[in-house]
Parts: sequence; structure tokens; C-alpha cells
Amino acid sequence: MSSQIILLERVDNLGEMGDVVSVKPGFARNYLLPQGKALRATKENVAYFEEQKKTFKADSDKRKKEAEATSKKMDGLKVTLIRQAAEAGQLFGSVTARDIADAVNEEGFKIERNQVQLNQNFKMIGLFDVDVILHPEVKTPVTINIARSQEEAEVQAKTGKALIAGNEDDEPKQSRSEKADERSEEMKQDMLEDSALKAEEEAKRLAEEEAEKTRKAAEKKEAAKAEAAAEEAEDDEAETAEKE
Repeated sequence: MSSQIILLERVDNLGEMGDVVSVKPGFARNYLLPQGKALRATKENVAYFEEQKKTFKADSDKRKKEAEATSKKMDGLKVTLIRQAAEAGQLFGSVTARDIADAVNEEGFKIERNQVQLNQNFKMIGLFDVDVILHPEVKTPVTINIARSQEEAEVQAKTGKALIAGNEDDEPKQSRSEKADERSEEMKQDMLEDSALKAEEEAKRLAEEEAEKTRKAAEKKEAAKAEAAAEEAEDDEAETAEKE
């Protein structure tokens, strides 16, 4: 089963603006329609598109010019992502489209994660190029510098290669060993800091729970006192009434 839609802009591997194409219902429902890239190809929408065709074209041309201007500003853009990795360079974590989009936005731009075109899974530190789609007809490359520290990122940017075993043959063995020790020590320190932070947060949580328990116990005690006082007052009133 497929859905017929009218494209409101050029979409890779589908067609150009104005084309009526068939796509999977989920692709239309979850991406093309909510992103404003298409309309359902009903008789009414086909007529509407023909009426508004010039407007759609003008809007697309305007967005294309804006994308081209942004592309020029992003020319040569390099962003750094700090991640933990083994001595051989294998990443312990992952690098996602959201991570890259956030890093680009920190440089003063505004893109969404679905504009980052990932053509690989990042498994090592190093320098990588990814494309950012600014418009269906405009994309710009961004260099991603994945490193274990800011200092390492700066060296990678200067040398153009990752600081991993096998890429440091021009350095003395002792120097490589010392760097390995430094990195290992940094990783240990990071883990210790993380552990200390978690312990501090846990202690804070326990203290808050204990304070809450104490508060509730005090409220319960006060309520019991108030109830006892009320009962005593009722007894006094009853006793007075009997005497009268």
C-alpha cells in the first residue's frame, strides 16, 4: 500500500517540485507531510498547488538563496567533539547527528539533527567530513574533529591526522609512552570525578529523603497531638454538661 503526494520542493530520490509520486504511508505521515515538503495528492490539493505554484516556487528560491548564504559562512567550518577513547583510538561512546548539530549551533548557526547527513558510524577519533543539508539543492561540508581532549584536538587539527598508535612514528617511544600514561591518568581522573559526583548526588538524595521522612513524622506527631487535644476538649465539655 502506498500514498500519493505532491512534492512542494525537490526531494532526493523522489522528484522535483510539483511531481506527484507514490511513497510509503509512514514516510509521508512521519516526514514529508509534517516537514512541509509535500501535500496529499487529493483533487483539491492538486488544484490548490496549481494555483499557488508561483508562490511555492518563489518561496523555494528564497530559501535556496538563504541556504547558499549560510553555506558561504559555514565554508571551512570545523567543530570539535571530546570523547573518551582507548589508546588505539577506538571510541567508548558514540557520536550522533544531534551531537554534530549541537556543535555546529554552538558556532552561531541554526540547524536540526535531520539536516546532518551521516554516511558512516564513528568508531575512532580523528577528522571526518559530514554534509549538512541546508536546502534540497544546497549542502555544505563540515569537518568533525573527534578527540580525547582539547589539546589533542588542536594537534589533530594541525597535523590533519588522528593521534593514535601508528600515527606517531616520528615521536620518540618514551614520548608516546608518557602521553599514553597522561591520557590514562586523565581518564582515571574523569572516572573518579564522575564517581564522586554520583556519590554526592546520592548522598544529597538520601539526605532529602531523610528530611522528608522527618518532616512527615513531625506533621504526624503534631496531628496526633491536635487530635488528642480535641478529644480532651470534647471530654471536658461532656463532663461540664453532665454537672450542669
